[in-house]
Amino acid sequence: MTVTAIGSGTISRFINPLTDFGFKHLLGSEPNKDIMIEFLNAIFSGQKKIVDLVFSPTEYAGSTEMYRKVYFDLMCTGRDGDQFIIEMQCRKQEFFSDRCVYYLSRLVSEQLPKGESDWNTRLKEVYLIAILEFKFNNNDDDRYLHDIALMNKDTGKLFYDRLGFKFLELSNFDKEVHELVSDLDKWFYILKNMSRLEKIPLYLNQGIFKKLFKIAEVSKLTEEQRKLYESNLKAKWDYENSIAFASKEARTEGEEKGRQAGILIAAQKFKQTGIPPVQISETLGLSVEEIEKL
Repeated sequence: MTVTAIGSGTISRFINPLTDFGFKHLLGSEPNKDIMIEFLNAIFSGQKKIVDLVFSPTEYAGSTEMYRKVYFDLMCTGRDGDQFIIEMQCRKQEFFSDRCVYYLSRLVSEQLPKGESDWNTRLKEVYLIAILEFKFNNNDDDRYLHDIALMNKDTGKLFYDRLGFKFLELSNFDKEVHELVSDLDKWFYILKNMSRLEKIPLYLNQGIFKKLFKIAEVSKLTEEQRKLYESNLKAKWDYENSIAFASKEARTEGEEKGRQAGILIAAQKFKQTGIPPVQISETLGLSVEEIEKL
């Protein structure tokens, strides 16, 4: 296998599905929509069965000028008109939950026929599926799939079953390939690990996953596709490196402040025991003036 170096990393054999290009190339292709169908069916795990779908435009303007445009990562519509927004979210955002609610509310509000005064419309199902590379709501829950719907808070009973959110928290998924049980497990493993694999695991070299890995071969990209992928990959690496550097700087700064505070406390205690400032200065590296101010 040949790898190519760009920026601060190397391109591996398989596409990183957590890049914008990789995500849409693997899951958003109309000729390979069976991959998205299998992905959604694994997430809904018997709650509903998707048999067919079409990909919808990702730019959603709304029916009037009062609505601002929204841009989805992927959107598809099932045979019965049920709609699915699929979002990949690498970076934590303060109002991410608000955005998810807004996205679904836009789809719901557009369903009411214009000019009708009587409410006689059964709404079509709408769902948002978000793939997250960060901790969801800073909780200690170790679940990797969060299934959210409108519930009665007092009884715990489902209030409305035609609208919901599915949050896939990749950071909580830590199974090894031999521990994968369900198709959902396999999807989680692939999303999190595909770009690090040098060969297809035997357990995944079958069915829809075999097709997915075939499409994910970087060597099979066109020149234009490869350039776009490399650009996406470099942007992702740059972001991750900047976050890692900022975290390191913050830790270093915190450690230095802690060290300085500890030295001042020690100097104060030495001074209280009657040790001369000059001796304290020689021991702790503070100036005599600093010690005398304590």
